Amino acid sequence: MNVLVTGSNGQLGSEIRALTKEQYPIPHSPYPRFYFTDRDTLDITNQNEVEQYCIQNNIKIIINCAAYTAVDKAEEDEANADAVNHLAVKYLAQIAKENDIRLIHISTDYVFDGKNYKPYTEEDPTNPQNVYGRTKLLGEEAIQTINPPKAVIIRTSWVYSSFGNNFVKTMLRLGKERDELGVIFDQIGTPTYARDLAEAILTITQNSKLKTQNSVMVYHYSNEGVASWYDFAKAIFEMSNINCRVEPVETKEYPTPATRPHYSLLNKAKIKKDFGIVVPYWRDSLSLCLMKLGEKRW
Repeated sequence: MNVLVTGSNGQLGSEIRALTKEQYPIPHSPYPRFYFTDRDTLDITNQNEVEQYCIQNNIKIIINCAAYTAVDKAEEDEANADAVNHLAVKYLAQIAKENDIRLIHISTDYVFDGKNYKPYTEEDPTNPQNVYGRTKLLGEEAIQTINPPKAVIIRTSWVYSSFGNNFVKTMLRLGKERDELGVIFDQIGTPTYARDLAEAILTITQNSKLKTQNSVMVYHYSNEGVASWYDFAKAIFEMSNINCRVEPVETKEYPTPATRPHYSLLNKAKIKKDFGIVVPYWRDSLSLCLMKLGEKRW
């Protein structure tokens, strides 16, 4: 079984690569063979190029980790955001349907408006508030319209990793440079350790449920628990023993080009039930990530 992972140099793609090296260490064994690509090696906005790549390499599963994730920049760069988050996803769905390929696509909590009062389920109405969220939703809708058999959409939130640039690394850097930081306290969600999400994705690729489904399935995945960005920063500094005071700041005091949802908790009951996935608590996963980064102090 050959698996294509797009966006493989990003946080999630890098974690999938690392996990596959641990789980399938023997090249050319009976285990799945993974093809890791990025925008320099495979242009997913070029449908013909992607289709030829899939045919030549006998791809049976596509895990699409590629995305335009510069949320604020997308407000002035909608064409490029749409090309990657929407049109390229449409092409992948068409290729998957025409070539009997299973597609796993990663989406975002930003498809919601953040005005809910309880964790969002997969059936809750979407209402994105920024270009990034709108283009990601268009990508979801393209998959659902084309309806490639055995396709899965996974929405996630607040992703961080030992790879790439993210909130954890930014806080570690700033915490060592400054005595005090202001961090948003009125945006609520759950951090997601990309390694945990990668493990969930690999579990799904091996599950027999995908072999029998005939319509697109939507799932939510983040770590367990609830946090604000303020709580997240406090935990990073506490676990790393960084002596930097964190002051809670309201969103209105830190205006950004793109509107962020104030509430984006995701209900994970469906993915846990369907695939038997155990979701770790966010602080436990943060501790593991900090250990990998060599920053864990207690």
